Amino acid sequence: MPHRNPAALAELQTLRDLLRYAVSRFHAAGLSFGHGSDNAWDEAVYLLLHTLSLPPENLEPFLDARVLGDERQRFLHILTQRCDERVPAAYLTGEAWLQGQRFLVDRRVIIPRSPIAELLAESLQPWVADPSDIGRVLDLCTGSGCLAILAAQAFPQAQVDAVDLSPDALEVAARNIDLHGLRGRLRAIQSDLLEALPAKEQYDLIICNPPYVNQASMDALPPEYLHEPRLALAGGGDGMDLVRRILRDAPARMAPGGLLVLEIGHEYDHFTAAFPHLEPVWLSTAATDDQILLLTREQLEP
Repeated sequence: MPHRNPAALAELQTLRDLLRYAVSRFHAAGLSFGHGSDNAWDEAVYLLLHTLSLPPENLEPFLDARVLGDERQRFLHILTQRCDERVPAAYLTGEAWLQGQRFLVDRRVIIPRSPIAELLAESLQPWVADPSDIGRVLDLCTGSGCLAILAAQAFPQAQVDAVDLSPDALEVAARNIDLHGLRGRLRAIQSDLLEALPAKEQYDLIICNPPYVNQASMDALPPEYLHEPRLALAGGGDGMDLVRRILRDAPARMAPGGLLVLEIGHEYDHFTAAFPHLEPVWLSTAATDDQILLLTREQLEP
């Protein structure tokens, strides 16, 4: 671990110095990434630019700029929390970025990172031929509300319901709904999956990033992930506890021709073992080919 002698740290005078030091600290601490960045350099850049209130994607002009003593201390304090306490960067800054958009986060919600966001940026084409045909959208297990917000933007004619069991998560979602100016089209609802929704509600599209991490994987999670709400991660022995309920109950809430887009992370083998009769379409993103599936109401009906 690099030393933290105050006199030595005072030699860190430019952004370039601080970034080199941060990357060294990150590697020495053996950090895990995956909450917005996947490597030490990108995370160090993000944390430094955020701490110094600089544009988030404009590092080059500032690399050799000198920092003030209090700016150095603020950044070093964040590094200490990141390295010693293994707090994810998003919880240190109070924000996360997904598809170039900013969302407010704190420890009451899982940090936004779902690859469903990439599919929503393309309005789920070609599976949705015309985005204006989507009139009702349901986002189950909404957390921060990020996917519900991206869905509202992708389908401009749609009314969107964002559902979560956690009232704490829904408070964060409400802040994000206001931040993105969508209160007129997007409502946050407390419900244990579909249970509190009126029986008559039917949706053209249901999206869901549920808790799906199997128990063995939960037991092996890096410390960073243990800062996130367990309720948003743990999916039972095989990760399929909530998925079973969703696939059982969703058809009654889907309009004719309705679609379900469901994320299962690294649980492909557990999913196919639990549902051998289903033949979903597996949706490809930049990072994966077997973590997001699409099913129609007709496939799910008994």
